[in-house]
Amino acid sequence: MNSEFNVKIGKEEIKFSTGYLAKQADGSVLVGYGETLVFASVVADRSVREGQDFFPLTVDYREKVYAAGKIPGGFIKRESRPSDREILVCRLTDRPLRPLFPDGFINEVQVIIYVLSHDKQNQPDVLAINAASAALSISGIPFRGPVGAVRVGRVNGNWIVNPTFEEVAKSDIDLVVAGTEKAVTMIEGSSKCVSEEEMLHAVEFAHENIKTICAAQKEFAKNNSKPEIEYTVFTENEELKSAIRKDYYSDIEALNEVTDKKDREKAFAKIVERAADSFKDSFEDYMGQVHGIVDGFDGEIIRRRILEQSVRADGRGLKDIRPIDIVAGILPRAHGSAVFTRGQTQSLGVTTLGSVTDAQRLDNLEGESSKKFMLHYHFPPFSVGETGKTGGSGRREIGHGMLAERALEWAIPDDTNFPYTIRQVSEILESNGSSSMATVCSGSLSMFNAGVPLKAAVAGIAMGLVLEGSRYAILSDILGLEDHLGDMDFKVAGTKDGITAFQLDIKVEGITTEIMRDALNQAKEGRLHILNKMNEVLPKPAEQMSPYAPKMLSIKIDPDKIGIVIGSGGKVIKKIIEDTGAALNVEDDGTVTASSDSQAAIDNAIRIVKGLVRDAEVGDVFEGVVKKIMDFGAFVEYLPGKEGLVHISNLDVTRVRNVTDVVAIGDKFQVKVVKIDKQGRVDLSRKDCMGKPEQGENKE
Repeated sequence: MNSEFNVKIGKEEIKFSTGYLAKQADGSVLVGYGETLVFASVVADRSVREGQDFFPLTVDYREKVYAAGKIPGGFIKRESRPSDREILVCRLTDRPLRPLFPDGFINEVQVIIYVLSHDKQNQPDVLAINAASAALSISGIPFRGPVGAVRVGRVNGNWIVNPTFEEVAKSDIDLVVAGTEKAVTMIEGSSKCVSEEEMLHAVEFAHENIKTICAAQKEFAKNNSKPEIEYTVFTENEELKSAIRKDYYSDIEALNEVTDKKDREKAFAKIVERAADSFKDSFEDYMGQVHGIVDGFDGEIIRRRILEQSVRADGRGLKDIRPIDIVAGILPRAHGSAVFTRGQTQSLGVTTLGSVTDAQRLDNLEGESSKKFMLHYHFPPFSVGETGKTGGSGRREIGHGMLAERALEWAIPDDTNFPYTIRQVSEILESNGSSSMATVCSGSLSMFNAGVPLKAAVAGIAMGLVLEGSRYAILSDILGLEDHLGDMDFKVAGTKDGITAFQLDIKVEGITTEIMRDALNQAKEGRLHILNKMNEVLPKPAEQMSPYAPKMLSIKIDPDKIGIVIGSGGKVIKKIIEDTGAALNVEDDGTVTASSDSQAAIDNAIRIVKGLVRDAEVGDVFEGVVKKIMDFGAFVEYLPGKEGLVHISNLDVTRVRNVTDVVAIGDKFQVKVVKIDKQGRVDLSRKDCMGKPEQGENKE
């Protein structure tokens, strides 16, 4: 039997329904907003693999092309591997759900989400989070939810919940916020250089709506929940834990004296190895737990030291930023490059400039579009001193790359000032915490080195949190270890004036507004420190671009005259390209961009285009070229692609009997516009541009 529950959020109602689709899943829910429909199913494995000591949660989100009434492109004509956007929504959905499964529950859980209908107005990503939460809430799978999610925008100073695509384009903030009734647990988004206080207001506004959605899901679950499934709680062996504490706790405490990442990892591994060897006879069946127990004690010691002594794993204070080193222009043939090193995290940023035709074409459910700024992030295994798979980008690389791309996107100049397509690549060469924020820094520096006129330099910083009851400590520029053992991963990127990107993940059930405000203010201090270090090396964009970068120039023409530039069947634009050697691109808004290795070719192409769209006026004087000769006069091209008639009577100051006596095809001379009729035909005069005949000269 189908069961429904609706709740008003923003301009529309979120509609939850279950009981009709996918009844064999542990939980399945259809969520609608407008005419966008998202389906989520959840299933938990009833058994656990032998020796398993972790919780395997997978989220798979797919946008079915039929949802927008389209057929997939390409030869195969079916959905293929997940797009970057689908992978990003998988991550977006996973992050607020994962912390809410109880400790000790390690049965595999699979969440599969489909977009079944898309109205091209309401975005499906926040619906995916709500659908997954609702499905879990009724499934009988242990889950400390529900979780609600909304998108927040602001247009003309007014806050909007779940803005449409059109409203997001006008908004200065675009945030996806998820949380429980008690607190926010996840934030992801970008903004157009807004203040910390404005960002906090956006989060508070989002949470008020999240509370309403959570209350609705609770009401929905009351009538649809299944009994909780039976499962065995995973627990560590207390006797083994006690034995390790007794014999090795002091050795684990001594790890605090080892500040180098690789040395600490080796020392940690040695303790695990020794402990396992010591207790292999007494606790043979529990050897798989030794690493986790030692790791737990390590975290306990580090957290206590931070809260009680304000000293971190590498000896820094809570607000201290690791040493920063910057080298610009390291690659001679690249259009721009920079190495940004912060502690043991290092990113090589490389900028490549291209023409308009190099822009990435996107074909999403809402339609086709293109992007002229792309950031690609690569995280090879050698960056952490390990071997591993190489090849295509994984979910982590796509997620980190998109965060950095959003952080830099606001600073990219508009097409009028800088018509280039920009590909920014981050090669992570070392990693020990916050490589995505190092990518923001290396990207900003690299584009400065390339001569890209960014609106401002952009830097990023990752913040951490240790929370025990009412006590908490906020950590600036966290290490990988502090991310692993802490309660928050909070990334903030921006300029000296405001925030451009924002990401927050909470491992506990939420944080207060007070903690978030403190974290934002401390992040600002750290960001300004990093920007100052960047400014010491590259205070502004290079005045000259690399000689290997393509040259480009853009102008705006009346969109109604695009047809003149293109010509029938593209004849005119093809001839311009052929004659000048410059590539030409014409946008629907009238933007014409010429690109070439030769500035002369660009200037020539733009000159021709300007001539094509220019309207002649009576009295204008042009340098003309004779194109055709008739008995009654000559047709002269006075502007590229535009011809007028010089009547035989206007060819010379003296009488002309035959046109060929005076001019020949290819001759160049000045002509003056003397008449334009209602049909736009132009009469020209050569004699009006000539001097009067000498005294006594034959006028016949």
